[in-house]
Amino acid sequence: MPIALGAAIILIALGFSNFSTELSTPTQKQEVLVTRVIDGDTIEIEGGERVRYLGIDTPETVDPRGPVECFGREASMENKELVEGKYVRLEKDISETDKYGRLLRYVYVDDKLVDLELVKDGFAHILTIPPDIKYQDKFLVAEREAREAKRGLWGVCLDFESSDSSSTCDIKGNISFTSGEKIYHLPSCDYYNETFINESKGERWFCGEQEAVAAGWRKAKNCP
Repeated sequence: MPIALGAAIILIALGFSNFSTELSTPTQKQEVLVTRVIDGDTIEIEGGERVRYLGIDTPETVDPRGPVECFGREASMENKELVEGKYVRLEKDISETDKYGRLLRYVYVDDKLVDLELVKDGFAHILTIPPDIKYQDKFLVAEREAREAKRGLWGVCLDFESSDSSSTCDIKGNISFTSGEKIYHLPSCDYYNETFINESKGERWFCGEQEAVAAGWRKAKNCP
């Protein structure tokens, strides 16, 4: 075989290999149409799938187990203003879905991260659950600034104002929104600062580990 012809075949083969690799590499972001806003942190997209925003939580408005929470309607309206009827980009972190079958995603309108905007303006607080922690530092800074400025729920909702308590009982009894499991965090735990306590949802502070265990909470796995 002539050398030139052999080289050409090799180049074509390499090009085809690269092309195949590009096609087989999954994209982390996809663009979809938002057909309906369920509440402040959940949307429905074309095809009927529901998407739960990653990294944040907003006051409840549609939970049949409890009343509409303070600033819940405002958070829903803000989310509707931001995304309803628009094309958004969805970005996956690690997890695919939650226990309800909802997609877990970061949501973008143009280049704006909607999850982050809701925290910045006081419509949401952070809810970082490993392994989906990609933007936890940004969310934490945004929440701190919103709280200090008393934006949104931080200025009007007593439950949220008191939930970052300066009490000497500093063990955080959190309830996982994905599994419903009761987990307590010590100040020495990895995600202590990112764990937010909302007493209106049954979460609470404990003064000791024995008290937490007796109440049905278990220790977080990332604690030393």
